[in-house]
Amino acid sequence: MPLDIPILSTILACPVVGLLLVLVTPGTRPTLIKVESALSALATIVLAATVWHRYDPNVAGYQMVEQLPWLTRFGISYHVGVDGVGVVLTMLNAIVFFTGVLTMWTLELRVKEFFAFMLLLVVGVFGVFISLDLFFLFFFYEVAVLPMYPLIAVWGSTRKEYSAMKLTLFLMAGSALLFPGLIALYWASGLGTWDIPALAGSAYSREFQLFVYPFLYVGFGVLAGMFPFHTWSPTGHVAAPTAVSMLHAGVLMKLGAFGILRVALPLLPEGAEFWAPTFALLATINIVYGAFVALRQDDFKYVIGFSSVSHMGIVLLGLNVMTIDGINGAVFQMFAHGIMTALFFSAVGFIYDQTHIRDINAFGGLMKQVPVAGTFFIMAGLCGMGIPGFASFWAELLVFIAAIRTYPILGVLAVAGLVVTALYMLRVFGRAFFEPVNPRWNELVDAGPWAAVPRVILIGVLLLFGFAPFLLLDIVIPTTRRLVEGL
Repeated sequence: MPLDIPILSTILACPVVGLLLVLVTPGTRPTLIKVESALSALATIVLAATVWHRYDPNVAGYQMVEQLPWLTRFGISYHVGVDGVGVVLTMLNAIVFFTGVLTMWTLELRVKEFFAFMLLLVVGVFGVFISLDLFFLFFFYEVAVLPMYPLIAVWGSTRKEYSAMKLTLFLMAGSALLFPGLIALYWASGLGTWDIPALAGSAYSREFQLFVYPFLYVGFGVLAGMFPFHTWSPTGHVAAPTAVSMLHAGVLMKLGAFGILRVALPLLPEGAEFWAPTFALLATINIVYGAFVALRQDDFKYVIGFSSVSHMGIVLLGLNVMTIDGINGAVFQMFAHGIMTALFFSAVGFIYDQTHIRDINAFGGLMKQVPVAGTFFIMAGLCGMGIPGFASFWAELLVFIAAIRTYPILGVLAVAGLVVTALYMLRVFGRAFFEPVNPRWNELVDAGPWAAVPRVILIGVLLLFGFAPFLLLDIVIPTTRRLVEGL
């Protein structure tokens, strides 16, 4: 029996309530603050699973829609709903949110402020994934981005102030491109509304679409780690604390790709078609360049950071192929990469918290010293290599097949980038985990049952969708089919 509640607004309200509880809880009670945050996160998982269960992929259009007028004079309303893509990414955010809270359970520095900013970030991400009004989508987009500065500058490491400022400046520059494009969509439609489904029916001229589309694509693409505007991302990964790195790579970068998929592609299809070859080329550079730079890194987090640049290139390539398989693969990759990078940073964070070193050459036989923690990293690495049995295998397979059919040369180069991915993963495995044991780390404590919980959840999700990809594809395919038909 379906819940008779506005379920999407309830999901959005969970981190809001959690934030309010954290704000009124004295900072001298850190354990209570962590419990409040964890319960808020757990509630979002339950509700996101309910949305997944209730969603009917055979019904066209958005579902579980809620709409309330707000500023009617300007055509702004609180309008939320989900299609197959929104369902999948809402679940992704809930999983990373919950595991991120558990991962930071040992945090002692300014616990109240940390979890308050973390909850605010999550509010913004949920808001973007469910918004059907351009104004509110942009509003939540900014809400998600802004907490990153204090989260990195206060709780981060390794040039944290520089990294926080660089990240903020790049993302604000992306917003500076994005907002004029959104205003142009509003005015050129002549409808006097910011409502996305209504704007999708507007007949924008070809000249308008060709001019405005790059503003939207690049504006959103900056947050997706688009080459050549990607340099903020690895720097931010390295400096951020563990849970922030998990949210940064796991869900925040997905907002950019989601924005392209939700706004740019359906509203400006002629512009998308015209610019697709150019942006597909840049996406391929993302894949190959990111993989080669990752191959040269000695810092755990820089390896993962440039790996994210490469893997997000697969997402962007899939979107620019503009076929059902390509977009399905892009969405699958968004989900798989989000879980995989959360596992990566969670595993590295466990080791770094004890050693305060991230140089892979400083370690050796970690698999003998901390076999459980080492297994977490190895599992994430195997997923990053696209090994069958993990969720990323299906995502990369779909994108690469679609890319080779549409852009043969770019598709072959993208596959070559995957070979380099295997090289840098195996290099890290060998140097840090399987070389002779460094006695310096003989006193390391391995992950116990409590520390293993969030990592095991993430591994379980990767394996579940690796062995049962239809669970995700059955939800997404009808949405992408309708999108491609519109293109």
